[in-house]
Amino acid sequence: MRKFFFSICFAAAAAVAADKPNVIFILADDIGYGDVGCYGATAVKTPSVDRLAKSGLRFTDGHAPSATCTPTRYSLMTGEYPWRKKGTGILPGDAKLIIDPARTTLPKVFKQAGYTTGCVGKWHLGLGDGNLDWNKLIAPGPNQVGFDHSFHMAATGDRVPCVFIENGHVVGLSPDDPIEVDYLKKVGDDPTGKEHPELLKMGLTHGHDCTIINGISRIGYMKGGKSARWTDENICDVFTGEALKFIEANKAKPFFLYFATHDIHVPRVPNPRFVGKTAMGPRGDAIVSFDDSVRRVMETLENCGIASNTIVIVSSDNGPVIDDGYADGAKEKLGDHKPAGPFKGGKYSLYEGGTREPFIVSWPGHIKPGESDALVCQMDFLASFAAMLGVKLPENEKFDSQNVMPALLGESKKGRDVLIEHTTPIAIRMGNWKYIPFPKGAELYDLSKDPGETNNIIADHPDIVAKCVAEMAKIRDGRDEGLPVGAKGAKKKQN
Repeated sequence: MRKFFFSICFAAAAAVAADKPNVIFILADDIGYGDVGCYGATAVKTPSVDRLAKSGLRFTDGHAPSATCTPTRYSLMTGEYPWRKKGTGILPGDAKLIIDPARTTLPKVFKQAGYTTGCVGKWHLGLGDGNLDWNKLIAPGPNQVGFDHSFHMAATGDRVPCVFIENGHVVGLSPDDPIEVDYLKKVGDDPTGKEHPELLKMGLTHGHDCTIINGISRIGYMKGGKSARWTDENICDVFTGEALKFIEANKAKPFFLYFATHDIHVPRVPNPRFVGKTAMGPRGDAIVSFDDSVRRVMETLENCGIASNTIVIVSSDNGPVIDDGYADGAKEKLGDHKPAGPFKGGKYSLYEGGTREPFIVSWPGHIKPGESDALVCQMDFLASFAAMLGVKLPENEKFDSQNVMPALLGESKKGRDVLIEHTTPIAIRMGNWKYIPFPKGAELYDLSKDPGETNNIIADHPDIVAKCVAEMAKIRDGRDEGLPVGAKGAKKKQN
């Protein structure tokens, strides 16, 4: 009888665990579709990402919401297309928070379902209300939009301030050495890359010539905070270590962890133990560093005994970029490697390489391993997990997020019917049709026959163009006047 009682209890606990699995979203930075082994890379080895893909579902048509970083992060947090809100372009490091703390967000969905929520890594969605003092409580920020715990950088590694922020406070800051940041004029006595290029350990190709920190010049000027400044070679280890601490601290209860790595964004300065792991220089070595972060997360889940009750998602915020301002040899050492795989374009681009990313979802024992060509987007996590967890979204808020959970779990081969791909202007996917209303002349592609977008067939399919234009107008729904709706002469919107 006692044995039977414990069996019943175990079965009940397992059912609860299945209803509320832990969720970890590992978001890489600037990693392209073809940058990892399971999507075709051979010049760089990514055994941990490949192992995760082998144990789960590998999507071949999975997308970031945008071809650049801040818009993608805004969308995945809010479930709203970034072009609907002004000010969602790539932000400086001193920008104010662009998410309204009152609105529903992805972490709030998890909190409403009883989860503990954590944000570790790159934030880049702004901080404060416009009058930010880095030496006091920095708010609003991640903790005000739904995260119980946060440990992050303000923007990117190539932008000041070069410090970590934990729950609204700069880590390691001395009150005797206050931080001052300015993106318009020089502050402090630190040398700049423009004035003293001889002090740089990494040369420049364009921009990034302001304050030098750790031998690397940045975008923007920074004064003070010397005890709090990061060492670039250790950023990956610091962020990964914080992610592991969050997992270990919350292993006994449902948690959601948003782990946004800095790898492989510039400046690419991998830890010395990864230097030389590829023939592609710092960019390739940074991919190896990212893969090692995935390994450490998966090993921690195993050691905590919660791997089978954790959904792990791996993707990237936008497509690849080779030269993004620093002379790190990425272009010269690229060789035959194709960062975007078979697709055209990359970061900043409206072609498929801009938003089509590695997109892996693993949940041992629940998701059958395999491959899916369902059209899915990171923006859909909000509606999908809300549906899975029984969280009702408020009717007075509008969302572009759709429930594609059946596709994410491999229970359906169908994802989205339509997706707006974002940079400037905006493109639309309708099934395998891709319509791009460039102001100088629109383009149309049948991706089922031409995934590389090499043959513009717009003249042959006026009916398809008309459907695409009508669908874009329908999606716009009067909420944004900047969305292009025509072919030639389409209105161009600058975020």
